[in-house]
Amino acid sequence: MNKKVNIGLGFRREIANEFLEANSVQPDFIEVAPENWIDLGGYWKSKFKEVTEKYPLVLHGLSLSIGSPEEPDWEFLKKLKSFIKEYNVKIYSEHLSFAKMDNAHLYDLLPIPFKDDSIKHVVKRIQQVQDFLEMKIAIENVSYYTPVDAEITEDVFVKKIVEEADCNLLLDVNNVYVNSFNHKYNAHDFIDNMPLDRVKYIHMAGHNKVSDDLIIDTHGEAIIDPVYDLFDYTLNKMKYNVPVLLERDFNFPEIKELQKEMEVLRKISLKNIDHNVVYR
Repeated sequence: MNKKVNIGLGFRREIANEFLEANSVQPDFIEVAPENWIDLGGYWKSKFKEVTEKYPLVLHGLSLSIGSPEEPDWEFLKKLKSFIKEYNVKIYSEHLSFAKMDNAHLYDLLPIPFKDDSIKHVVKRIQQVQDFLEMKIAIENVSYYTPVDAEITEDVFVKKIVEEADCNLLLDVNNVYVNSFNHKYNAHDFIDNMPLDRVKYIHMAGHNKVSDDLIIDTHGEAIIDPVYDLFDYTLNKMKYNVPVLLERDFNFPEIKELQKEMEVLRKISLKNIDHNVVYR
């Protein structure tokens, strides 16, 4: 049995130097949004090349807008395919959401209606993208603050899309916690209903509780204990060991604090590894 666990950290410009300094931060892999790096040159292109020579790279997209009514952005996908090849990327993930309509970019990740018609549309789009990229993609369950014309539950919606599109799942445990709190459903039941054999990797992050009945998914705070507990529960339900990424997008603490969070994730992952059959 492989006892290795992979714990990653999002590569951000604000903490870029820490990734290149010896013993500063020690992730097993890094994740970036390809849109932020594809057309970049000069100083940051050089920095990016340096860091990707040190760490394996995972891509988490922001603008594919898989739920939009129009055709996929083929020009972007051409650039993305070249980028994936250039940096030997094994995992590309995107949000189960939409972010543009009629070429108007909304600069937010909006929920797709939980409906059978939406499932058919999204499945077709995912299959188109996978055929073009010649690889399976991973779709992430997203946080949302109001359901839009829902006819089925979120868990059924996500599961049907992943299974019918024959794609992978990026399971964001913090998003499950946030949505379960805001929409008053049982987070454990949601995890139980996910196609856990399709999980390619896991996101863990912090959030901001703004009132007694509202949590905002921010990626700007430390992970709280209930989210760690849900992560532990999730790993205990899985048959496979998968990579885990710590997301932090702003409000960065000292790098040693991020390293501590990564070590907590590693500890929980190692605790659950004995009942998992193989590393994926």
